Amino acid sequence: MHAELIVAAHAIQQAVAPVFLLTGVGAFLSVLSGRLGRVIDRFRSVDWDTHGDEMKVLVLRARWIHWSISLCTISALFVCIVIAALFIGSELNRDPSGTVSLFFIAAMAALTLALLCFLREISLATGIIRMR
Repeated sequence: MHAELIVAAHAIQQAVAPVFLLTGVGAFLSVLSGRLGRVIDRFRSVDWDTHGDEMKVLVLRARWIHWSISLCTISALFVCIVIAALFIGSELNRDPSGTVSLFFIAAMAALTLALLCFLREISLATGIIRMR
């Protein structure tokens, strides 16, 4: 009984770092959702005839935010798989390091791409300021 408790405690300790990462990705998703909402609101309030260039930029911004949200979600899913692999490996008394490494690297790659998409969207947003 005592050994099983130690194994479970160790699995929880290993899962803490990915859980913090998951929290950060969730916060980032919240920021992205807010930005997408503002882009959509602006899109609905602008007239194509008088602000055609701005409308095109808004469409591009929405696409970049969409990609960023998608990649963040994929990253979060991979982090969840990492956490699950840690617990499953602990329960089955198997070494999950190969699975954990693969999915953690994939999660970081997806998050990196999401941040680059966000950077591009920010660039487009600040470009509109220069247009005016």
